[in-house]
Amino acid sequence: MDKIRAAAQIIAAARRNRTPLGPLPADIAPGDEAEGYRIQRAVHDLLLPQVGALVGYKIGCTSAVMQQYLGIPHPCGGGVFASGVHDSGVALRHGDFVRVGVECEIAVRLGQDLSPSQAPFTAETVAKAVEAYHPSIEIVDERYVDWQTIGAPTLVADDFYAAGCVLGKPVARSAAPDLLDVAGRAIVNGSEVSRGTGADVLGHPHNPLAWLANHLADEGEGLRGGQIVLTGSLVKTIWLNAGDRVTMDLSGLGTVEAAFS
Repeated sequence: MDKIRAAAQIIAAARRNRTPLGPLPADIAPGDEAEGYRIQRAVHDLLLPQVGALVGYKIGCTSAVMQQYLGIPHPCGGGVFASGVHDSGVALRHGDFVRVGVECEIAVRLGQDLSPSQAPFTAETVAKAVEAYHPSIEIVDERYVDWQTIGAPTLVADDFYAAGCVLGKPVARSAAPDLLDVAGRAIVNGSEVSRGTGADVLGHPHNPLAWLANHLADEGEGLRGGQIVLTGSLVKTIWLNAGDRVTMDLSGLGTVEAAFS
């Protein structure tokens, strides 16, 4: 058994059992983020029977506030799976997570493939592949004994906190506002707790989308039409208590809601 599979098995077992993950043994822990992504792909293969098909990606660390919070100065990616995608209004169990949090995001739904042969990508070229935008709640799970001791490569291997998303109604690209001007408000139990704008996400949400397309192309992979990409949080992660109700209001794109009972 090689070290990639050994590390993936530990991470996948922790995910299945909702057991906080500690640092991996030194002999199998990823030495850098490239190795972390190789473990991530092995984790996806192991979890597939439980989580369903890979239907898209999340991008984390795309704003100054999140990069400062996590101490990671660049974006990181993780998978989004069929079982974790919910429609607005969903009621989820708080106890189904280790420590659940939410983020306010602009999600894109692709209408065209972005294949490795088209790289390198820019914000302008990936924008043409976008079919629609969704106001979205990214669901994150701090499933670690202490995330500060885990290290970025292992966080990457574990899909960088990804635990699903809630999508509001799509807005066609042709009808969408300038994403720079979209103001996102995070509302918990009726009170606004944070806000940000589309410009806070690497200057424009299409920039992290281009980063993801180039990152995948470097691995010989691509994005496909129909996939969803969560482009990064406009606000710092909000950690929830049981019974909390969440609304994300994104100007020009609409609202999305979820409850965590």
